[in-house]
Amino acid sequence: MSLIVSGWNNGSPNNETGAGYGIRISKKDRDKYFRREWEFVEIELEDDEVITVRLSSSFWKDCSELRSSKIGMWMLQKGYAPWPKNNPPKFELIPVSERRFRLLPLL
Repeated sequence: MSLIVSGWNNGSPNNETGAGYGIRISKKDRDKYFRREWEFVEIELEDDEVITVRLSSSFWKDCSELRSSKIGMWMLQKGYAPWPKNNPPKFELIPVSERRFRLLPLL
């Protein structure tokens, strides 16, 4: 089972540092695959890099994004970002184990 997620940016991301980027998760998938007691999750990227992403309190409100400059740098290096306005890239987020997911481009 996997989740379909999309690229997210804050409207003025930094294309040199990757700040202001992340992935948006539907509230339905957030509630199904994430737990409120988790303070962070681990994300495996395509190149086998594993990053830790903190779950902010707003993640459980109206901002269900995983925000990380490391995700942003990965998107920039792979050519997924920047993207045309209102047309973010889609990705597959695969649950691997407790609190750990793998992020892959949706082909």
